[in-house]
Amino acid sequence: MDILESKSGQKRLKILGEDELTSIYGKPHFTYEDRCHYFSLSQPEKELLETFRSVKAKAYFILQLGYFKAKHLFFTLDLHEVEEDLQYILNEHFNYGEMVDLSLVGKNTRLKQQHLIRELFNYRSCDAEEKRQLEKRAYKAATFSGKPIFIFREIMNYLSEQRIVIPGYSFMQETIGKAINHEQHRLIDMMKNHLKQPDIEFLKRLLEDSQGLYEITQLKREPKDFSASEIKREMERGEQIQSLYRLAQDLLPRLGVSNESIKYYASLVGYYSVYRLTQLNEWIGYVYLLCFIYYRFQRMHDNLINTFIYNVRRFKDEAKLAAKEQVYDCYTESNQNMKKAGQVLKLFTDDSIPPHTPFQDIQDKVFAILDRNNLEILADQIVTNIKFDETAFQWEHIDRLAHRFKRHLRPIFLMVDFIAPSIQEPLMEAIHFMKRAFMKNKSLGQYASDALPNQFIPEGIKRYMYKQGLSKQKTLLVDRYEFLIYQVLRNRLEAGDIFCRDSVRFRSFEDDLIDDLQWKQKEKLIVDAGLSILNQPIQQHLAELEQKLETRIKEINERIASGENQYIQVKKRGSHSRWAIPYSRDNESTNHPFFDSLRPMEIGDILHYVNQHCQFLEAFEHVLDRYAKQTRDNQVLTACLIAWGTNMGLGRMGEISDISYSTLTATSDNFIRLETLKEANDRVSNAVAKLPIFRYYDIDEVIHSSSDGQKYETGIHTINSRHSSKYFGLKKGITSYTLVANHIPVNARIIGANEHESHYVFDILFNNSTDIQPDVHSTDTHGTNEVNFAILHFFGYQFAPRYRDIYDTVRTSLYGFKHPSQYGDVLIKPVRKININLIMEEWENIQRIILSLGLKTTTQSIIVGKLSAYARKNKTKRALWEYDNIIKSLYFLEYIDSVSVRRNVQRALNRGESYHKLRRAVSYANFGKLRFKTEQDQQLWGECSRLLTNCIIYYNASILSNTLNYGERMELDSDMLKRVSPVAWQHINLYGRYEFNKKQESIDMSEIIQELIQSRLFQVRI
Repeated sequence: MDILESKSGQKRLKILGEDELTSIYGKPHFTYEDRCHYFSLSQPEKELLETFRSVKAKAYFILQLGYFKAKHLFFTLDLHEVEEDLQYILNEHFNYGEMVDLSLVGKNTRLKQQHLIRELFNYRSCDAEEKRQLEKRAYKAATFSGKPIFIFREIMNYLSEQRIVIPGYSFMQETIGKAINHEQHRLIDMMKNHLKQPDIEFLKRLLEDSQGLYEITQLKREPKDFSASEIKREMERGEQIQSLYRLAQDLLPRLGVSNESIKYYASLVGYYSVYRLTQLNEWIGYVYLLCFIYYRFQRMHDNLINTFIYNVRRFKDEAKLAAKEQVYDCYTESNQNMKKAGQVLKLFTDDSIPPHTPFQDIQDKVFAILDRNNLEILADQIVTNIKFDETAFQWEHIDRLAHRFKRHLRPIFLMVDFIAPSIQEPLMEAIHFMKRAFMKNKSLGQYASDALPNQFIPEGIKRYMYKQGLSKQKTLLVDRYEFLIYQVLRNRLEAGDIFCRDSVRFRSFEDDLIDDLQWKQKEKLIVDAGLSILNQPIQQHLAELEQKLETRIKEINERIASGENQYIQVKKRGSHSRWAIPYSRDNESTNHPFFDSLRPMEIGDILHYVNQHCQFLEAFEHVLDRYAKQTRDNQVLTACLIAWGTNMGLGRMGEISDISYSTLTATSDNFIRLETLKEANDRVSNAVAKLPIFRYYDIDEVIHSSSDGQKYETGIHTINSRHSSKYFGLKKGITSYTLVANHIPVNARIIGANEHESHYVFDILFNNSTDIQPDVHSTDTHGTNEVNFAILHFFGYQFAPRYRDIYDTVRTSLYGFKHPSQYGDVLIKPVRKININLIMEEWENIQRIILSLGLKTTTQSIIVGKLSAYARKNKTKRALWEYDNIIKSLYFLEYIDSVSVRRNVQRALNRGESYHKLRRAVSYANFGKLRFKTEQDQQLWGECSRLLTNCIIYYNASILSNTLNYGERMELDSDMLKRVSPVAWQHINLYGRYEFNKKQESIDMSEIIQELIQSRLFQVRI
């Protein structure tokens, strides 16, 4: 929302939805268990209570105290409205006394009580000075991100840290509104001072109609795939905005616009129509457009380099396959010739041939069996024992691919500026030479062989790069030379040794970290980010880890030797011992019989029921905000969500429902965006977390989450679709990577099927914006790499992956603080000593990396991917890997020693697999093949299908929660009830004829519970 446009007297900035507003500022509504907890009194609290005389004042004090404990807020209480809480207090603390006078307590008494409560909890009120500090905080936060909710959360974190009572919502609205307004005025002034008239004209042209399509609309388009035509259009878009990008590159840092704000403002251009952009303040519109250009140009380079890498790999794989087939054909032919050679040899022992037969006649017989050429080749093979050179065949095939790889790779090569850390990099010399040649329209063949840089060519490859002429002089094969440059460049790009500064994914690792100016405030930033481990003296921290690890190594071996660890199985083979742990198969089934007796419900009715309880549809605001002419129609919006989430599409939904396609598309375009979908998902997830059944899903009394990827074939290929023969055969697909906590899909994102899932573990955890914050997190082996243990440890998560072959993992990856020889003859022994000196030397650089992750200077998956890459091992990376080895080793020992740890990990992963089954059932239209044309549409599908599954889980969890209320009457064991997973869909009709315009059927939960109570199936099978 743009505060600058608001006129005096208009309603305040809307930051929170109704549900969020009630959650933060609403008076608490306590259950019986809540009252027992919040209205219990400690000894200091009892002493304060005695300072009041009347029962009314004392009861009011306990009410204020309990509500403050719950919300850190004070309320002016009408005792008539809190009668249940008041009656509990009278029963518990005043021996079931009665209070007739329920009039308002005097102001002086209220304020005195509030003062005492603040002192008791070391809180202070939000007075004038505190409010000034909050305004400063808001102004600072607004420079980092223009999102009102971001600024609100920053203020709330500050209030919690400083132990200040939360001020009223109207103050927060005004403060945040002023901060955004101030930031926009600051940006306007800067833009007026720095933007020149030619630049203004260029920016204006982006919003002008060009041959029936606005230029900015054309720029929003991204390539659908890696085809030459799509990439050519992408490069044309890049050339079109290159001068504006250089302007943005120079201007945005001077404006003080953070990376987070750049992404946010760029996203507004992506969301808003041209009409909406023209309604903005002119200078703010220029800021948004520059941010969009900056982000889009870098995105263009990401697309080009990804295409380059993809095509080099494709041509290389094609050459390898062709070479293997050629080798096979050669061996087949050789074997056939060998049989014929046997027949030739038999001629020399054939007694039927006269002794004086002329040699010419013998030759004629031989060549009739095996021609001269094949005989010579076979003889050479027998004499020299020559093997077929598969690499030579590969390069011969590359020769045949020359026209194709030049067409696909050379334009990208010329468009992208590659740089390396060292000026003396041999590959860069070859790259620059080849670029200069192509820009002069000269072919490499026009240069002498010794003029082309060749120091980058590996010794083992040189013999394939040259051919020897009649004069025995070697000539460089220029097509092979060109492809070798592309191949080595691809390897170095993926390793991070060569990079592109105009890219996000492929820029240098140092560019991903916080800058030197920010780093000067590292102590404050570390505290603000809550990274307490980083502030510990490293020597002390390592000493604590050493004691912990060495003690555990000793304890684990003692428990094995004494037989206390009954699960470890030791097998001795001579002097060697091998051990194993039984694989845990604990399971929480989907589609539990508990739900079998329920009458089927339409998915539309489920969404209606869930919206009644958590108002998730309110998250879908019109893209034009208050300029919108169309109001939200919840029936149509529900139809759109089902069309997207089930993978049937809006067209098919228009055919099988009572809503037209044109109405569906208009609503979808105006209301369904990634930001609105994520907000809606968060609302449903948070609502599930408030249900009584939720805490029954804790594993060992903590929230234990898991993340895993689910593969989906793409019927229409997009730029992030990739081949995966294991999952798609010869087709392509994507991966939906999801974080599941207590059965709830709390966060998700779409990634390429070729991307390593371990790069996204921290990303998906840290960017989870729900109230459900996991303590322990599990993945399968795909989620592990060289840094995840360390990174998650720094941020307060316990990383707990599953290992199927734990013996081999521990045998090669368990480390200690002593040399292996010092551990004696024990079963579980480290393979190497931790290099603590390396960690201490690089501790400051490690701090900088972790702090950069916390401050989101770039996408976390990009940093993690660069850190976990094996190809480039600098000193800092090796130090972080070494620290990771300590945390990883501690986990190995727990995994070996504790059957409950292994069981808990398996349970968490099983929940993720159960969710995937539900997700597959929800999105099975079009046989589960995604029909979306762009990567953006795939992201929308991913969030819509997650929303549908979230609503189904909420509905099921509501049934289970309401069942708990009848537990005492039915003598129901709650421990059995909690084993009923809310991931079930046998009682939900996901497909059929949809009718949204008829009167929505309301779900009567009490009626459902009564049916369950009367069901014999419920009584027997639960």
